[in-house]
Amino acid sequence: MADYSTYSDFELISLLKDSDNDQKAYAEIYRRYVRLLVRFAESKLYSLEDARDIVQDLFTNFWSERLDLHIQDNLKSYLFGIAKYQIINKIRKNVVRESYAGKLRALSPAYHSLEEELNARELSTNVRSKLDQLPQKTKYIYQRSRDEHKSIKEIAEELNLSDQTVKNQISIALNHLRKSLSAFFFCLF
Repeated sequence: MADYSTYSDFELISLLKDSDNDQKAYAEIYRRYVRLLVRFAESKLYSLEDARDIVQDLFTNFWSERLDLHIQDNLKSYLFGIAKYQIINKIRKNVVRESYAGKLRALSPAYHSLEEELNARELSTNVRSKLDQLPQKTKYIYQRSRDEHKSIKEIAEELNLSDQTVKNQISIALNHLRKSLSAFFFCLF
């Protein structure tokens, strides 16, 4: 049994191209260059996972195209050249992906604010229609409290009512809105 570690790169390539498709020659090439290629790819990509993926793809393609190999210089230069082009393609894809992601992020707040604005308008319309169902006095007290930001004491003095009556009327309005709008909120979420 031959010791493949003593063979030159050209001898290993010759064995690969042989009709027997010598897998041991391939394994020796892999053993010689995998760590170097992963370190090289990682230094350019700053990601060990991406580097390993690139090198794995490189060796997979190397095996599948072994019969058609035409290496001019040396095997190391050939493998590092392939790795370099795969790294460039990976970086190019990442740049395009980041560009699209950035554009989506830029669009996202506008979309959400538009959606939120439409929901707020619909909620406001529903609140007004539900307030119209209340007795006039209850509706008036609620609007003075919430829309005009009057205190309970101010509303009570204005209408010549006790503070507790004003509180009760606001509670009636809030309970009515809570019950009436619960279906609306359920649809939003």
